[in-house]
Parts: sequence; C-alpha cells; structure tokens
Amino acid sequence: MLIRNLIGSEWRLPEDSSSLPIYNPATGEVIEQVPLSGAREVDAAVRAASEAFRPWSRSAVMDRVRLMFRFKALLEDHFEDLAAIVTRHHGKTLDEARGEVRRGIEVVDFACGAPTLLQGRTLRDVSGGVDQDLYRYPVGVCAGAPPFNFPVMIPLWMFPLAVVAGNTFVLKPSERTPLGAERLAEIFLEAGFPPGVLNVVHGAGKTVDALLEHPGVSAISFVGSAPVAKHVYMTAAAHGKRVQALGGAKNHIVVMPDADPEVAVPAILNSAFGNAGERCLAGSVAVAVGGAAARLLDPLRESASRMVVGPGDQQGVQVGPLIRADHRDRVAAYVDAGVKEGAELVVDGRPEMSRQGFFLGPTILDRVTPRMSVGREEIFGPVLSISRAETLDEAIAQANESSLGNMATIFTQSGRAAREFRERVEAGMTGINVPVAQPFAFFPFSGWKGSFYGDLHVHGTDGIDFYTRKKVVVTRW
Repeated sequence: MLIRNLIGSEWRLPEDSSSLPIYNPATGEVIEQVPLSGAREVDAAVRAASEAFRPWSRSAVMDRVRLMFRFKALLEDHFEDLAAIVTRHHGKTLDEARGEVRRGIEVVDFACGAPTLLQGRTLRDVSGGVDQDLYRYPVGVCAGAPPFNFPVMIPLWMFPLAVVAGNTFVLKPSERTPLGAERLAEIFLEAGFPPGVLNVVHGAGKTVDALLEHPGVSAISFVGSAPVAKHVYMTAAAHGKRVQALGGAKNHIVVMPDADPEVAVPAILNSAFGNAGERCLAGSVAVAVGGAAARLLDPLRESASRMVVGPGDQQGVQVGPLIRADHRDRVAAYVDAGVKEGAELVVDGRPEMSRQGFFLGPTILDRVTPRMSVGREEIFGPVLSISRAETLDEAIAQANESSLGNMATIFTQSGRAAREFRERVEAGMTGINVPVAQPFAFFPFSGWKGSFYGDLHVHGTDGIDFYTRKKVVVTRW
C-alpha cells in the first residue's frame, strides 16, 4: 500500500508512481510503499504552508499553546501505538521505542512554554526620552528532514517548536521509516491545528534538494550523515536559508583506571549496542587508560556475548535488527576490515546474519587505533572498538583527532580527571559517568566540528532562536 502526502488538509498521492519499499527489519517483509515525491509535490506543500502562514503567524500565542497542549495529550494517549510503529518499521526494541517517544514528547512539553520562551526584552530611556524593545517574529515556512533511526523523536524536535513560534512547516520524513511521521501528522490534525500548518511530503534525496532550493522555504532542519549534512548546509545557505544540519559521530568513551567496572561495563554496553548502534550518540570507541583494559575486557566479552538478539517486539530482546540488508552488510564489512587492519576480534556478531531479517549481533574489536577505519569512521551499527591509552592526555588526544565531535564521555572517580576531560575534549555533548550524554529538551543538542553545520542547534533555547527572527524597535514620543 502506498502511503500519502499531506498537503494542507488533504492526503494525496503524487502524480509520479515511483516508490520504495518500507520493510519490517526483523523479518525482511515489505509492509508499505513510500512515494518518491518530486518538485511539484514539494511546491504544493510549500504553497499550502505559505497560505496558512499569515493567519497562523498572527494568531494569539495562547491559542497556539492550547493546541500544543492538546497535541501533547493526544501523543500521551497514543504513546504505545507510536512505540509499536517505531519498532515495526525501524526494528529497535519496544523499550527503546518507548524511550524515543518519551524524549520526543519532552520537546512538545518544552514548546508549551512558548508564552515565556517567545518573550522579548525592553529597556526604557536607552537615551533621553527613547525606549528600545526587542520582539520575536516567526521566520516563515520551515522544513525538516529527519533521519531513519528516530522516526518519531526527531520530527518532534523540529515542527512543534517551529509552529508554536508562529511558523508553518513542511516535513520530509526518512524514506526508510516514514510511518512514524505520518502518524504524528494525523494526531496533529486531530488536535485541531489549521490546515497547512503542518504538511508532509515523502521522498528521498531529490525531495530534500527541492526543499533546499525552493524560494518559499525560509529555514530547514536536517539530521543525517556528515557528508549529507554538509551538502544540506552549503545548499541551503547558498539559497539564503537558515539551516541547522546535524551530521555523524565517532563518540569516545574514556575509562580511567579508577573507574568502577560495575558502573562502566553496563554503561558501555548500553551506549555501544543500544538502538543496535544506530544512533549518533552511540559510544563506538572505548578508550581504556592505563590498567583499565585488564578490568574491562573480560566483563565486556562475557556480557556482550550474552546479549539477546531478535525482533524488537519480543520480550527479553536487547538488540534488534539493523535497518536494511545493505546497511547490515556495510557494518559487517567494517568488522572484516578491522580484523585485516590488525584489530583483535573479541566478540563476533556476524553469525546472527544467517537468520531471517537484517540482524548483526554485538561485536567487539580490541586494540583498535585511530588509523584503522573502525577507529576513525562512523560505523552506525553494533560494533564497539576498544583502544588503549597510557594517560588521560593521550585518551583526550585520540578523541580530539576525530573530525567529528558529537559526544564524548569519561568514567572516573577523580574530579580532577573529569574536569580536565570536560575542559579539553572537543565534543559538544560531554558526559561524566553516564553512558549517553543526551541533553533534555530545554538544552540544545550541541554537536561540534563535522557533527554539526550551522549556528543554532536543535531544541532548547537555540531552537526558539532558530525559529524566530528578532526585531528591535526604537521609540521616542
């Protein structure tokens, strides 16, 4: 069955019948078809958003917030339904899907604070008899292109903040996992938002390019791989748009000799193998400092070997499938390359590839160096590389050698080591004794270096700044 675009209040099929399959990764079964919309469908969506923009942008902020509260309540009502959709066409476990939906709703919670968040500033008598005021205004039609790995959470990072600020929105879901965004749009309309405030256009790269080039789009948000994020940033900027483009990651977990293995080992497993490693906050390189390796390796091997691999909707499963067969094969090729480059295979998840679906089990490679592809490139799968460092300085240098700077964490009982790491590591999200340094909705998702292109990050007050433009009024009566 071919899913439809949402243009204004109408669900419609594109004129071109080209489509791609949507899979259940746990079985390999095709469950839906997603259309490949072109420039015509993008233009129709942008026009619908443009027509809705004037009345919506001039609506009272409290009216927008009441609708957002209604949307939030409906998301809570459909919480389990949304989690099941995520698991069905992404593959992650139901517990992971529930966590995703919860983190998405937290941004809607934050958006409900718009009466405070959208306030400006004022200063009277800035000069003799002169007052000065700052007001926030919406930027216009905004667009968003989320990735496949969080099909509910990341759309909720984008359009709720945009629309509560008075903008209208065109959402281009991932062609691999579009069903979550489609359900969000249905719930959004059910909440009572006017037609055209949120539009959905399905497609792939050409659809994104049409949005980047469309003169009616004022701002675009993107999450995906580092090369595509750079392309989105450069193309959008060349067409005069605001852009926030989140790219890839190669996250390092530094483990000091004084770290408690009972804390560090489960945290590393969670970070590396949660969401089957398909997340930009996955801890993909564990850097063992000094004698830490001797205390980590056996517990990691034993625990990873016992992790249960299977369909995400089955009880007790800890690691679900990868998104596609070709992606699974690409991740397995990294394991092959790592062994050829001199890494030691500690846990091999490749035997799981023989089962139905797109599975690859937890895999651990030891004695990885930054010169190896597995130590340098983003793998985006359940592969943990272990490297060695003699000192904290050397561990920080390893992390900073990466061209990406999304997240880095340290496990230690030393406040001095933790502070040194916090100050010197080149990562926008830094954790101390936590597996994943993911900020809550009221802080920005703050990648550095090649992990982010733009100036204002997603959600938090950065998100409010991104979706508003400031006007300064100078008054003398």
